[in-house]
Amino acid sequence: MAQSRDYYAVLGVASTASQDEIKKAYRRLAKRYHPDANPDDPKGADRFKEISEAYQVVGDAEKRKQYDDMRRLGALGGFGDGTRARPGGAGARPGPEAGGQGFRFQDFDIGGLGGLGDLFSSMFGGGTRRGRSTEKGQTVETTLEVPFRVAALGGKVPVDLEVTEECGTCNGSGAAPGASVKVCPECSGRGVISFGQGGFAVNRPCPLCMGRGQIPSEPCPVCTGSGEVRARKKLMIQVPKGIDSGAKIRLKGQGGRGAHGGASGDLMITFQVQPDRFFKREGLDLIASVPLNLAQATLGTKIRVATLDGKRVTIRIPAGTPAGKRFRVGGLGLTRENRTGDLIVETTIVVPEKLTEEQERLMRDFAVAADLKY
Repeated sequence: MAQSRDYYAVLGVASTASQDEIKKAYRRLAKRYHPDANPDDPKGADRFKEISEAYQVVGDAEKRKQYDDMRRLGALGGFGDGTRARPGGAGARPGPEAGGQGFRFQDFDIGGLGGLGDLFSSMFGGGTRRGRSTEKGQTVETTLEVPFRVAALGGKVPVDLEVTEECGTCNGSGAAPGASVKVCPECSGRGVISFGQGGFAVNRPCPLCMGRGQIPSEPCPVCTGSGEVRARKKLMIQVPKGIDSGAKIRLKGQGGRGAHGGASGDLMITFQVQPDRFFKREGLDLIASVPLNLAQATLGTKIRVATLDGKRVTIRIPAGTPAGKRFRVGGLGLTRENRTGDLIVETTIVVPEKLTEEQERLMRDFAVAADLKY
């Protein structure tokens, strides 16, 4: 996509303008610069073409969103803030160009979200290597179940993945060993076909040659011509200390292997922490439920409670402690990013299911005494 002006500036509207405001501005300008209204002004026709091209992009909500994403990063020449992004820094090598603007799609990685590099690449195609389009490997997403104590203390957990990778037999060409190849007639060897309107063209892999630019006389027997195979991959994942269910991490380059020299994909992991038989968590606090019998709750006692690291701490239970009473021990909870929670001991009262005759008589006497005293 090549243009020297901001589409919003072309239409004379702010980048925050509504779709209705953009439409009104286009109609006003189109009426003013239409060739029929300016038969003797050759520049008027160029201006009308420029206005129409701008409206085809920002007048379409979906195209506008993609355009705004690229505009925000300066990939269209730094519109909006007077600067131009320099992916990869001053020493970066110029990559494949999109409409004459030299930048590498792979260099855009925003906040660990895969960035807009994937978006740019999907819209305009990746680089090329020996006439074939380079392709970033598959980004794999998986949910990893982690034992409670590993999530709390940190550690390593194995994960077994199934990924799509370049076929090792044909090296992604899709051709059987020794097979001849010819230039794809659909894309003339480019590997991509273009479609779109105005200056907002979109490239997509050629469906006939699947982006390779060549068609083999005999397909590869391993991948049946697709150039890709399914493979299993085993990794040891370092679990961050204090991780909770729903937390995500991205491991760059740990996904599927790239095709035709492309970069490997990423691995996105969502953690699911398994429950513990003793501990629960509230933020960084550990909750330990401890049962007391009637005598302990009534008369008071001392109990020893296990901590996360296997040690024990003594808790004094005062007389008359009710069920649900909490006792806090500072600094014995979970640690995450230099913050540590507490250990909270919560009491429950255990009522005996059966009593001996003597125990039952004593309990009745106690109940009668309690009623008289009350």
